[in-house]
Amino acid sequence: MFFDVLHQFQVTPIIVSPNVCGFQSVLTNEVIILLCLSFISMYVYLSLNFNNKGFSLLPNNWQAFLELIYKLPLSLVVENIKSKEAQKFFPIVFSVFAGVLFLNLIGLLPYSYTLTSQLIITFLLSFSVFIGINILAIKKHGLKFFGLFLPGGTSVPLAFLLVPIEIVSYFFKPISLGTRLFANMMAGHTLLKVIAGFCATMTGTGSFFLFILQYIPLFIMVPLFALEFGVAAIQAFVFAVLTCIYIQDSLYATH
Repeated sequence: MFFDVLHQFQVTPIIVSPNVCGFQSVLTNEVIILLCLSFISMYVYLSLNFNNKGFSLLPNNWQAFLELIYKLPLSLVVENIKSKEAQKFFPIVFSVFAGVLFLNLIGLLPYSYTLTSQLIITFLLSFSVFIGINILAIKKHGLKFFGLFLPGGTSVPLAFLLVPIEIVSYFFKPISLGTRLFANMMAGHTLLKVIAGFCATMTGTGSFFLFILQYIPLFIMVPLFALEFGVAAIQAFVFAVLTCIYIQDSLYATH
């Protein structure tokens, strides 16, 4: 298992219940990561609402981290959504940012599972945001929403060319959003796994020379791990920024 690079991306059953009348429940590593995310969210909520100390004027490290997680999506919403109603979209952007961030960071723990390295999961996130945004946009603008696909001042002959291009590019937004997150997380984790497997192979040969030589790729993993940590945070930031931009385009950029 340790030498299998792609094993970390496989959905593995942990607990399988007995088959009762054709129904069977399976607890997989994906479900465990989602439960971990739920427990983290619950812990943060309880610590903010039921902690006797609450927020202090001199924040500790935990409070400073929570304030950063809160302020960053709020600044993205204010800067990218130019409307008086922008802050009502803060819960969506905050949930997307915090969820993607914690899922990416959980995947960096040893023997954990990177949920955002699964294309079906990233597509579920991106298409959920995309569908929700369009429902709100159609509810607000009605049929005028479809004016988004026709640039202003376009002649009728040119419209037959531009409208299909605008439609295709518009509906490719959630595909590119989900693919970007999936590709970045899978590529970085695969690189770390390849180097770690290379070190394990050199150690398992029994050669003292290779045992000493393994420290070279082992030291290389330190900056790569720091880089992957940064990528995990940046990808959550990019996902939140693009979500804000898509909200802006759908709700306030109609022609």
